[in-house]
Amino acid sequence: MSEYLRKNLEEVDLTPGRGRISGCLSVGLGLLGVLGALCFLYPDLLTTPDFQPLYDTVLLRQVLFAGIAIGFGFGFYSVMKAGSRWLGIAGLTLTAMAAVLGSMESERTLPAERSLYAGLDYFVLTLLILALVFIPMERLFPKNPAQKTLRKGWTTDMKYFLFSHLGIQIISFFTIIPAQHFFAWLIDADFQRAIAAQPVWLQFIEILAVVDITTYWMHRAMHEVPWLWKIHAVHHSTEQMDWLASSRLHVLEIFANRLLGYLPIFILGFTPAAVYAYLVFVSFHAIFIHANVRFRFPVLRWVIATPEFHHWHHTSQDEGVDINYAGFLPVYDRLFGTAYLPAHLPERYSTRGQPLPEGFVGQFLYPFRQWREMRRQRRAAAPE
Repeated sequence: MSEYLRKNLEEVDLTPGRGRISGCLSVGLGLLGVLGALCFLYPDLLTTPDFQPLYDTVLLRQVLFAGIAIGFGFGFYSVMKAGSRWLGIAGLTLTAMAAVLGSMESERTLPAERSLYAGLDYFVLTLLILALVFIPMERLFPKNPAQKTLRKGWTTDMKYFLFSHLGIQIISFFTIIPAQHFFAWLIDADFQRAIAAQPVWLQFIEILAVVDITTYWMHRAMHEVPWLWKIHAVHHSTEQMDWLASSRLHVLEIFANRLLGYLPIFILGFTPAAVYAYLVFVSFHAIFIHANVRFRFPVLRWVIATPEFHHWHHTSQDEGVDINYAGFLPVYDRLFGTAYLPAHLPERYSTRGQPLPEGFVGQFLYPFRQWREMRRQRRAAAPE
């Protein structure tokens, strides 16, 4: 996406009655329609094999065309409004493309049993469900009512969201396979059977506990070790918190999180049912604690991490620096002296000092450039 287009998308005025909200909805539904139609057209290449048995193809195709029809209606309304015709035209174009692609017959491009796939269906369904849940939630219960849905940096975060969902196979390759190869010697079959014999609900709690203590110390190291902070600073660079901000993670941090999160699950041998329950929970929870919502949860906030708890972790205010590292269980921050939950809510976010690049590529390169600068400074300071 060009810099010009990115800035225009982030500066769309969504004042009701001007047709721009309808235009954005049309563009969004049209784009999802195109991607969804491609999943129907090339299922063996673009969809996730593990999900295919769960799909009701007839129902999903009906949902696809219903979304296309709604998107077309929004686009037509937007075109009628003088201030938003470019959005409406873009939405109409995308919905028309989706309708054409959705009407074409499916092609099986690869054998059903394959090891390489794009996972586009996972991206489309996840984005649609999360947007339907969190955008209305943030509009109804906003912590910062003045913050726009299409706020500064949302296009960058959408690229992160796209990478983390379409790149799930690559991420798994660089995390699960190394863990299984290098840590297989830690496996105790009898111990794993004892773990798996426990009730699923107890295993779920145990996964939360063991994964969170592992990620607590990794997260803390990301803040307190200077060269690791160069990676984690990317996540803290967002200036406005919302559900999409949770996706802003450098690829190196994604790999580290997945590897350290998977290790205790692999070694202890939890049952698939408990692991799937955990994955569903963590996927929703990680997004919820970044959301632009004003929920306080007076008692629950000391039991499990809440948006209030995690927003303080992201603030650039002096009182909130290097605190609230736990992803799920604030008890770890209380045990290790890093918990902070005052009566008021934070007002500012992002990193302190020099701002990071705004774009996806610039942020990817940021830690590498910083490490090079750190080496240059060390060499300059070294005695002759």
